[in-house]
Amino acid sequence: MLKKIVGLIPLYDDEKDSYWMLPGYMKVLEACGALPVMLPLTIDTEELDDCFRLCDGILMTGGHDVDPKLYGEHAKATCGTACSSRDQMETYLFKKALEEDKPVFGICRGVQLMNVLLGGTLYQDLPTEHPSGTEHHMTPPYDKPIHKVDVVSGTKLSDIIGAGEHAVNSYHHQAIKELAPGAEAMAYSEDGLVEAISVPGKSFLVGVQWHPEFAFESDPECKKLVQAFVDACNGKK
Repeated sequence: MLKKIVGLIPLYDDEKDSYWMLPGYMKVLEACGALPVMLPLTIDTEELDDCFRLCDGILMTGGHDVDPKLYGEHAKATCGTACSSRDQMETYLFKKALEEDKPVFGICRGVQLMNVLLGGTLYQDLPTEHPSGTEHHMTPPYDKPIHKVDVVSGTKLSDIIGAGEHAVNSYHHQAIKELAPGAEAMAYSEDGLVEAISVPGKSFLVGVQWHPEFAFESDPECKKLVQAFVDACNGKK
């Protein structure tokens, strides 16, 4: 049987003017039985339509900060660099996936952008806007847990890894501020941040703030999460 194709949103290097991919994203998808393909960084809608038709699912990777203009704010001094072409590309693909119910999995920046595109907002910089004792920007190695999240019972995430307390890694300085009207919060950090969302009524439109691609070899729950995404790409409920 042919493996299902998962399209990966490329990472962009400003200094080298190049796009690339962290191996963990590809390795975890391969380990779960999918064929990962890095998509070209483009805003050409005809090319994006071809990419969308090619893929059985889309993985929205980490990377640049989301442009605050997308949620009606001006960039503060603490906001990192945005990548307009990435924002436009992912906006187009996510809206098509939402309309056609194609599986999408968002990681880190991915879950943040999902929330914005559904009508929510972000903290532009956690240390200055939401200071707490919870560590959200860990140092290597990234496959170790750094804080805990509480998974809400009765959500898609609880069906996958179980409700209650789970330890996760964390590498971000932005986060969901106002939850989008069309999103369901599935997990919260110890300092009250939304750490995972889904879109009710869709097969698999899920995002998490942590990085399962870094920890899937040592943490079975991380692999379960990606496996659920790949299963959805295969049409399994």
